Parts: sequence; C-alpha cells; structure tokens
Amino acid sequence: MVRQSPGGSAGDVAERQKLRLSGGAIASLTGVVLLVIFMIQNTERVTLTFLFWSFTWPLWLLALVTALVGALVWFGLGVMRRHRRRKARREDRRD
Repeated sequence: MVRQSPGGSAGDVAERQKLRLSGGAIASLTGVVLLVIFMIQNTERVTLTFLFWSFTWPLWLLALVTALVGALVWFGLGVMRRHRRRKARREDRRD
C-alpha cells in the first residue's frame, strides 16, 4: 500500500518548484516589458551624431540596440568574473 503525504507527491512538489521564478527572472521580465512599452510609445525618427558619423534611426530601434549592447556588456562582465573566480579556485587547489 502506498501512502501519499497531505502536501502531494514528490513529483508534485518538484513540478511546483520548477514553475517558480527567481527574483532575477522577475526583474528581467519587468525590464523587457517596460522596454517594449517604451518602444511602442516612441516611434519617431531621431538623428544621431557621433564624431563624424550622422544617421537617422527610429527611436524604438535606438532603444533596442542600446539595451542589447548593455545586456552583452553585462553578460561579458559576468563571464569575466566567473573566469577569474574559477582561475583563483584552481590556484588555491594547487597550493
């Protein structure tokens, strides 16, 4: 005879834990939603001048490109940090 706990089976508990979002995931989703709202509201074209370059883009595209570059920089910094920590742990093991 198999008894089930009042809270459900172990599979149910694991399934509920998979559906939970972390704080970082919630913050990321909130940021994406706010970015999409900003992009929808700002569709006019703007002229950008940087050094000797000048070009005209829709403001929503500029916001998207800026967000993507920022995300890549943030990701790159995280990769570099993990690499440094991993390297330091290897050095500590050798000593």
